[in-house]
Amino acid sequence: MSDLDLLHFEQLKNEVQTQYLVNHTPSFDDISKWKGIDIIYFQEDLRKIAKGNISEKSFYTYFKNSPVTKLPRIDMLNILSIYAGYVSWYDFKKNHLFVDEILKEGEELDENLEHKLEKSLENAGIIEAEIENDQKNSISVQKPVENLNEESNLQKNNTDNQIIKEKKQIFSTYDTSEQKSTFSIVKKYIWLGISGILAILVGLLGFKDELFSRKFYYSFVDADRNSKINAELQVQILKQDESPILYTAKPNEPFVYTTKSKTLTMVVSSPYYRTDTIQRNLETAPEAETIELKPNDYAIMLFYYSKSIKDLKRKRESLNYLISDNALIYQVYDNETYGVETMDKQRYINLVTLPSTSLENLEVIDTKNDKNNKIIMIKFKIATDEKPK
Repeated sequence: MSDLDLLHFEQLKNEVQTQYLVNHTPSFDDISKWKGIDIIYFQEDLRKIAKGNISEKSFYTYFKNSPVTKLPRIDMLNILSIYAGYVSWYDFKKNHLFVDEILKEGEELDENLEHKLEKSLENAGIIEAEIENDQKNSISVQKPVENLNEESNLQKNNTDNQIIKEKKQIFSTYDTSEQKSTFSIVKKYIWLGISGILAILVGLLGFKDELFSRKFYYSFVDADRNSKINAELQVQILKQDESPILYTAKPNEPFVYTTKSKTLTMVVSSPYYRTDTIQRNLETAPEAETIELKPNDYAIMLFYYSKSIKDLKRKRESLNYLISDNALIYQVYDNETYGVETMDKQRYINLVTLPSTSLENLEVIDTKNDKNNKIIMIKFKIATDEKPK
């Protein structure tokens, strides 16, 4: 990546901004100041014209910072180039070449040809040297073989004159069993016994949790519909003098908890169900149990209205009735550049009634109601489906 590529990308960002301003009027003309609903409208226009998409995280990474220090992936560069009216990122750069780029391209071509010629000459010299070494090695190998034959002939000729002397060796035998004492046998068995005891202790220490623990299975169902809950549940285990331990119960699966304790206190919560504190005496409790959770009807209706794209007028009226005029509404982002954004009731209703494919990833994190059953707090996010680079 060269500095000229980064300059080309800054040019491309300006042309993308100009293209979008032709048919749209965002909150700010400067693309680096867009956020929230402006980004969603831009994503829709990008999908419509370039048949591609960039995530909100990528938008904040490459459009909020100027100048950038690194280029996006080539597929994102091609999508933005098509949106700006070019065939590809290569076509965009070809139409915006600097004078230096043309000169450098010629210089690099000459250097590459010169480098290839030097390489071919070096390889030819190396091959000739290897051939000469092989020839020398074949000649030097033949000489030791001839010398070895001469030495073997001399050895054969002298065997007749050699005098063979016999050496008598005296071997003595003894019974090893007589050398063993009773003490050594007892010592051996003592060490075997100690080793066996140590092995048993290590096994007990390593598997004590499995030996003395019990597993309990808790299934959660909707109290009104008597059906399994098709949503993640947050389960907090409370222990005396300890901080809460947080678990996640997966949809349509029992929550499995392994413990050695005699009692259990857990708090089950979800954006769509009322928080419930469950206490059990585990000495008499069954291993498997089904627990009913009371649904939070207002949160479920809020989720339904946010997802539905039918009858927008009725949907806006229902949301206006459910949400308090003074409600606190937070949008949580999946990036470090822009963490949380607050918005008023009307802007939230405009956002969730926008017929956009981005709302397919809308997720309600938390809600709160007042005494009149009006929603006074909403926390939500629009999840990104971008794959990691």
